Amino acid sequence: MKPTETETPIGGLPFKSRRRPLIVKKFGGTSVANIDRIRRIARLALESQREGNDVVVVVSAMSGETDRLLKLAHQVLPLPEGREMDVIAATGEQVTVALTALAIQAEGGKSSSFLGHQLPVITDSAFTRARIQCVEQGPIREALARGQIAVVAGFQGVDPRNNITTLGRGGSDTTAVAVAAALGADVCEIYTDVEGVFTADPRVCPAGSKLKSIPYEEMLELASLGAKVLQVRSVEIAMKYNVPVHVRSSFSDEEGTLIVPRDKMLESRRLMGLACEKGQVRVELIGAECRPGLVAELTYLLADLNVSVDMLCHSRGAVENPRADISFTLPEGELRRAQPSLEQFLGKLGATGLQISTDLAKVTLVGIGLRSDPGIAARLCRSLTQQGIHVSGLSVNELRISCLVESGAADRAICILHETFELAGEAPAEPLASATPA
Repeated sequence: MKPTETETPIGGLPFKSRRRPLIVKKFGGTSVANIDRIRRIARLALESQREGNDVVVVVSAMSGETDRLLKLAHQVLPLPEGREMDVIAATGEQVTVALTALAIQAEGGKSSSFLGHQLPVITDSAFTRARIQCVEQGPIREALARGQIAVVAGFQGVDPRNNITTLGRGGSDTTAVAVAAALGADVCEIYTDVEGVFTADPRVCPAGSKLKSIPYEEMLELASLGAKVLQVRSVEIAMKYNVPVHVRSSFSDEEGTLIVPRDKMLESRRLMGLACEKGQVRVELIGAECRPGLVAELTYLLADLNVSVDMLCHSRGAVENPRADISFTLPEGELRRAQPSLEQFLGKLGATGLQISTDLAKVTLVGIGLRSDPGIAARLCRSLTQQGIHVSGLSVNELRISCLVESGAADRAICILHETFELAGEAPAEPLASATPA
């Protein structure tokens, strides 16, 4: 169901009635890696327009360009501030958006390019990881009314003080979905170098198979737990504003994977797929003083550092030994930021030690109803143990089961679990009443 005339998604203007279908097409770095590929996406956009659609194109920087720009900044100053990093990083999309607009014109079409500050895309001021607050749709609608294809720079925006901001890795996905939500688009097509969302990364597990469709909730779990197809924030926005998302390949005409509300699924599966996050560490605070609010203090400390934790476990000693051990996992890169504060916190608690285990990976099975069926977690652990893979931690909720294993065993664990749960060939549980995407 599309929002009504009076609703205001992403803070923009109210939706306007329109006669033509509207499609947002996002192309990532590999899709715009050179001039030939840019010409190809120009032809794709024009083909869609000639079929009777209004078309908005969102582009990333050329593959490798953002990394090149950031390396230049680090050569000048090893720890550059975020504001200047965003000014530098945003220039990659500025080049691509202009080249794409020119390529459309070279193919006989009409186009206008827009940078983040020209719409504008309003964000908060969290440099290098900003969140979109508002997309002004007026300039895009004016371009579409003139018969143009609007070409929008992904990954970037501007804060209330007119500072350039960027949205973090994969931020062009978020730009595309936010633009689609603001415009009330019929679909947001995300073009990548893969053919869709797979039950497992086919580069790791050759048996991984492409899903025809996946609900927002399960896609959000996969994206947040290591599947690199979409940025997490883009899925959150799609789910909030009911934006159908079609993940497909830039290099193939094959249908990809639809990300839609559960009642619009093309197939019904209980288990959707596997994801893996390598580079995990487990932190253990040993022998901390037992007192009310201990875990809350720790989580607030980490939240203030913008550090996300998982698999948090709190074990309390006997009455005669009122001490507690607390363990949790986090990405290795975030440990460097958190460790000094954790060591100070350790002293305040009178804890006896801080133990850090590195070179771990979090392997996750995503589906529905997983906590209510304990047999699934038991089967997962048993299948890995029987193949000599030690499971050192487990976390379960209704949508996922995550296990902690050594990084060197993670790829093998993915393949074992893919076969154990027959993900390549899981048949639909029952036919759905509706098989047409919104």
